[in-house]
Amino acid sequence: MTIDRRTLLAAALTGLAALPFPRRAFAAADVARVDDLIGRMTIEEKAGQMTCLTDSFRPYNPPNPQVGIQDEKRLSDEVRRGRVGCLFNGIGVAGARRAQDLAVKESRLGIPLLLAGDVIHGLKTIFPVPLAEAASFDPSLAQRTARAMAQEASAAGLHLTFAPMVDVARDQRWGRVVEGAGEDVYLGSLFAAARVRGFQGRDLRRDDSLLACPKHFAAYGAVAAGLEYGSVDISDETLRETHLPPFGSAFAAGALTTMAAFSEINGVPATADRELLTDLLRGEMKFRGFVFSDYTADEELIAHGYAEDERDAARLAVLAGVDMSMQSGLYIRHLPDLVRSGAVPMETVDVAVRRILYVKTAIGLFDNPYRSISEDAEKTRIATPAHRALSREAATRSIVLLQNSGVLPLDRGKRQKIALIGPFGEDRANLYGPWAFYGDKEKGVDIAAGLRAAMADPALLSIAKGCEIGAPMDGGIAQAVEAAKAADIILLAVGESQDMSGEAQSRTVIELPPAQQMLADAVAATGKPMIVLLRHGRALALHGSVASAQAVLATWFLGSEAGHAIADILFGRVDPSAKLPVSFPWESGQEPFFYDRKSTGRPVVDNRTEYRARYTTTDNSARYPFGHGLSYTTFALDKLKLSDKALRWDRAIEVTVRLTNNGDRRGSEVVQLYIRDRVASRTRPVRELKRMERVTLGPGESKIVRFSLSRTDLQFVGAGSRIIAEPGLFDVWVGQSSVGGLHAQFTLYAAEPNKA
Repeated sequence: MTIDRRTLLAAALTGLAALPFPRRAFAAADVARVDDLIGRMTIEEKAGQMTCLTDSFRPYNPPNPQVGIQDEKRLSDEVRRGRVGCLFNGIGVAGARRAQDLAVKESRLGIPLLLAGDVIHGLKTIFPVPLAEAASFDPSLAQRTARAMAQEASAAGLHLTFAPMVDVARDQRWGRVVEGAGEDVYLGSLFAAARVRGFQGRDLRRDDSLLACPKHFAAYGAVAAGLEYGSVDISDETLRETHLPPFGSAFAAGALTTMAAFSEINGVPATADRELLTDLLRGEMKFRGFVFSDYTADEELIAHGYAEDERDAARLAVLAGVDMSMQSGLYIRHLPDLVRSGAVPMETVDVAVRRILYVKTAIGLFDNPYRSISEDAEKTRIATPAHRALSREAATRSIVLLQNSGVLPLDRGKRQKIALIGPFGEDRANLYGPWAFYGDKEKGVDIAAGLRAAMADPALLSIAKGCEIGAPMDGGIAQAVEAAKAADIILLAVGESQDMSGEAQSRTVIELPPAQQMLADAVAATGKPMIVLLRHGRALALHGSVASAQAVLATWFLGSEAGHAIADILFGRVDPSAKLPVSFPWESGQEPFFYDRKSTGRPVVDNRTEYRARYTTTDNSARYPFGHGLSYTTFALDKLKLSDKALRWDRAIEVTVRLTNNGDRRGSEVVQLYIRDRVASRTRPVRELKRMERVTLGPGESKIVRFSLSRTDLQFVGAGSRIIAEPGLFDVWVGQSSVGGLHAQFTLYAAEPNKA
């Protein structure tokens, strides 16, 4: 299926009429009910609807600072008094029912609670981390896994997930790269929409629909130096062209909530940025849902140096457009007095409450406060065999074959001794990756278990840990070397622990820990063929024997079925077909690095490097570029054709190319189309991904792949933050990554060529 989206950039900035928040989209009875409630609510009850607190009715320990946690007794009293509108990060139907009973039956107005949680890449069945899944280059896969997550989360008593993270991330030092879809705007926008559709389903009122909350609005992926919670200094053009389109895509797909970023943009923290959250988000982008603060982010305006105290922080956040305060409790403590004093207009509060109540209306909570609170669903919809099978499929589709000298695939029937070496061989603690705290780690399949299940004779597998993740082991390397010498082939399982990626896990050096590099060099010195199995949540800079291994696979954090999926790829049960959603640099110091960079006035051309845009130790290329990924078969592209050399202003041109499988195995390739605007009023990237299509072919088969390009695909943000396209010459490449490929050119005309 060709993925053909012509309006991703425009979606970020145009009206989204399909959203159900204008009054005309609701039945008269729904509007009357919301109006009646707002008319009867006290200011304390309004502030309560705008307050989201940790769920103590069904406690979990998510990776957040333990700030303001209330026990169940105290929280019960707050719910009875109408001082809470949303609870988050607890799961379980029994606790959800207790909490909802209090809200519906014992509070004065009976307004049901919204129950939320961080279901980022799985509840009990854990799927690959989002960055890994983006390597599939298949948004439909992400939609399917998000649908499965919604079925499990809603069966556990949740209405909303704080996902997907749609930040475009171009600095691999940032730990939260792992939560998104990588460095590309087009790919990220497709995955943002797919995940929203998967979470929410076709009917928001169904009990298996899970509200999506795309985050973090906006440009959180651009934090300086990849430092978590850091500042963002960015042009308006870059904000709109790079960081807003995935949000626009998510909103167009029906997302009804969003979350403000922790970071500041150009000196103003997002949580207090009215220009961002009201003028841009609600005004230009026409977003009709409601905005969460991030965890205590409104209170953190004080540490930013932007608010004087808690009261001032609450005032700034609500006036900026933050509708729901998460965990700080600032709104319930300070909004009543702020309104009474005139510092915050009641109308501002009413607008925020209306947005929240309309979301609760949209998902059917007033008609059925106990939707998604079903004992039967909890018993039948969680951790099902079908979900485990989907997790395994998603994991195999996420593994990227980075290099292979012919050692892969392994022959399952051949009696070859395999030495599984490295700290991740029998490790279950780091299978899932960050933000998977609901999963049962004992039910994850590690690499050793996956290999044994796949091998005709599991006795041929030997295991040597060799070292800890971040430190040497006494005698570890010696044991690993002996295991390597006795084996025919080495599988080296190295990389990052899951607490080296995710929130607050920025790294200055994105390399293997030294203990693991020493282990790799020692076992490689035995001369045995070595296959590297990387575990990671970001692109890594690889060195030494790891970089020169006979085969290297990016296996990320793959979730519940990690071991089976890795074995599926190693033994050729599944042909690798994934592509990198992030560029792997030669060195950590290249970061931030991304393929669609600008040329500069002195680019490196024809290997001429003197006084050129390069580093003295390496050039501006990637070790493994965005879009790269090998197969066990060989694909070739030829016969690139354009239907016309001239693209008329209101027409389209067709780009065709022939893909042939020249190998002896069936396999899949992702054909990628990139463009470059040669001369423009704003300098343009050297390449931009505009189309992709996954094609599966048997040995010797060919297929003509067709793409269509129109003027809207050539648009960019120009002067005055206007979306424009300019006549002129364009390059087009069709290839198998962001490097190389077949090349052609066309010209965009403002009118017919003979009239221009």
